Amino acid sequence: MDRVEKDALGERLIERGVLYGVHTSRAMENFPFLRRPVPSVLVRAYGLVKKACLQTCAELNCWPDSPAKVEAMLQSCSEMSEGLLDQHIMVDLMQGGAGTSLNMNVNEVLANRALQLLGRNPGDYEQISPLDDVNRYQSTNDTFPTALKLAAIYELHRLEQSVVDLGEAFRDKEKEFADIVKVGRTQYQDAVLTTLGREMGAYAEALARDRWRLYKCVERLRVVNLGGTAVGSGLAAERKYIFRATDHLRQLSGVALARAENLFEATQNLDVFIEVSGILKACAGSLLKICSDLRLLSSGPNAGLGEVILPPRQAGSSIMPGKVNPVIPEAVSQAAMQTMGNDMVIAHACASGSLELNAFLPLVAANLLDSLDLLTTGCDILHHHCVSGLQANADRCRETVEHSTSVLTALVARLGYEECSRIADELEREKTSVRRIVVDSGRLSEAEFDLLTSSAAVSRLGFVRQGEGKERMEPPK
Repeated sequence: MDRVEKDALGERLIERGVLYGVHTSRAMENFPFLRRPVPSVLVRAYGLVKKACLQTCAELNCWPDSPAKVEAMLQSCSEMSEGLLDQHIMVDLMQGGAGTSLNMNVNEVLANRALQLLGRNPGDYEQISPLDDVNRYQSTNDTFPTALKLAAIYELHRLEQSVVDLGEAFRDKEKEFADIVKVGRTQYQDAVLTTLGREMGAYAEALARDRWRLYKCVERLRVVNLGGTAVGSGLAAERKYIFRATDHLRQLSGVALARAENLFEATQNLDVFIEVSGILKACAGSLLKICSDLRLLSSGPNAGLGEVILPPRQAGSSIMPGKVNPVIPEAVSQAAMQTMGNDMVIAHACASGSLELNAFLPLVAANLLDSLDLLTTGCDILHHHCVSGLQANADRCRETVEHSTSVLTALVARLGYEECSRIADELEREKTSVRRIVVDSGRLSEAEFDLLTSSAAVSRLGFVRQGEGKERMEPPK
């Protein structure tokens, strides 16, 4: 049968069998915003935080006559940290109260699951209380930000690996396309010759930079305010608990967490999340640039650039037969754009704190974890569904090279700027290739033209004057 629970506002009927209680029930009614589950990684991180807190309390002999009760509470925390209780976290992450609803949902679920483990019915709070037992020496204001930081660290590690894998996929394409000479473009106009491999290598290098930023920004998150309770003063918590709780969490999580030296300041300010979000925005910027380039390079394929061929993933039109769209770069572009939008929300929410607390941490959590998941998924599908199967259209690259004035820049060192300008005029009049003009006129031999426009020549760093040493025709290492 259903059970009745009460809080300071009165009684409420709670459905039979559920592990949440009256506080969660009110929150479900009050905050119907996102209408999606709290991210599992945050729930699991919260389970670890609660376990660390309860382990510390048990170490301080808070329940000297109730070893079975302690064991049941710790077991329920373990189940939550393993993702076994996700379905019982019912509150909307966008909520008022600085995250109190989520903390209470966690407390109620852990208490009721522990009661079940003891063979008792949910709601028997005289035996295990969500507040006096599960929330002993804690506040939303120190457990929520700690759980969020831990969850974000786990997600950053996942994103970092996805960025590494995507970068390696581009490195593979750099080697595969190393000898394909193509027209390099600036401001959408033909510029100078380059190779398709060098373009792929530039993407890999940008991602390597993103990987380094992600690796370093974990340092910004590992300092937590656990033990500070409501405003960082540790009010209502035992002094020994304050100094030990983070140590237990560090051991449980495997993350090198550290207690903030100034718990008061660490409870007030959320600027670290702005910094981390900025790093994610930079990563999103790299992905958006890469995806925009892939869409342009694959455009056409007959009436566009058509220099690369993306793996076909699905039919592109309900009315145009044979059309295949660059759906993977398009989807990843949107993930990047959303991440950039999330960054603005995070910055505004973090800057809107008041005095000793920021009430908008739930909004920060929702957007930060959303960005991390979007970027990780984006890197993964771009890697597996696009870059790994990317092909070069070598014939198209060769065709555009021989009919573009960009070839002339490669000849300037041998023929001079004025002579190359005359060749450009001839190219415009005769509508032929640069090769035919310079070879047929005797300005260069076929072998000389091939040497000057080879992949090695257009990839090396500058040229060496004759007589100053042997020219290196291979690209720099």
